[in-house]
Amino acid sequence: MADDLTQAEADSLLRMEKHCVDDVRVWAFPGPGGSTVIPLTDPGKVEEFILDVQRSQIRVTKATYQNRHQNTTILARLDLDGPPHRNPDGQVIPCPHLHVFREGFGVKWAVSAQSQFTNTADLAQTIREFMTYINVTRPPTFQASLI
Repeated sequence: MADDLTQAEADSLLRMEKHCVDDVRVWAFPGPGGSTVIPLTDPGKVEEFILDVQRSQIRVTKATYQNRHQNTTILARLDLDGPPHRNPDGQVIPCPHLHVFREGFGVKWAVSAQSQFTNTADLAQTIREFMTYINVTRPPTFQASLI
């Protein structure tokens, strides 16, 4: 669970080098209303991670990119073209925003993603930048025509 990790552990997991488990497979970037779950691992194949890619059915520019550890703990989540987020202190953060694990809170806090990602309207560019942010050094290959 999210509360079981210390901040140092979460930071270390987020910075840890990650590889796509299946280097050969070409992944379909999800169409509107779809989602894709891509398994990742560290180079020593000790830690298991997941890259989630989800798209809205109605608003085609609305997407969520998420990095999980051991299936349950969200380390980072990028929300694109969705509603604003209210942090626990009451501050409202407009979309796009980035949630990063915070000890005791999980991913209940968000910050603006504008300075981290260059053009969040470009879903292909943004997924590549998100994978760089979460340190995926051997990324999955997406079927280019679907992005």
